[in-house]
Amino acid sequence: MSIALDALNAKLAAFAGAVAERPFGPQPLVYKVGGKTFAMVGETDPIARVTLKCEPILAEALRQAYPAIIPGYHTNKRHWNTVRLDGDIPAEVFWNMVDASYELVRASLPKSAGAGLTAKETRP
Repeated sequence: MSIALDALNAKLAAFAGAVAERPFGPQPLVYKVGGKTFAMVGETDPIARVTLKCEPILAEALRQAYPAIIPGYHTNKRHWNTVRLDGDIPAEVFWNMVDASYELVRASLPKSAGAGLTAKETRP
């Protein structure tokens, strides 16, 4: 499986309330909802990568199952995974990880911040 950056960025931007920022300079492109990060895309590395939030037990299981998934780069390694976009991960697993990252962060928002946010997109 190889994921195109265009498809990934389109998917991330399509989530309800998603905002793309570059708070650390030119890299990475950080996607937030309600002011909280749910994805960080390294676009200019030799191999494009995305860092996604994940439930800790699932995060470890995914790392053991797929060599392209490693502990989150510059994040809490228990709650974040970094995924190489040229890796051997089935597309369904990858897109489920993207969806889950957004949902985990969205669910953690205060009710006032999460009001009006509805899941709205489909998989590429």
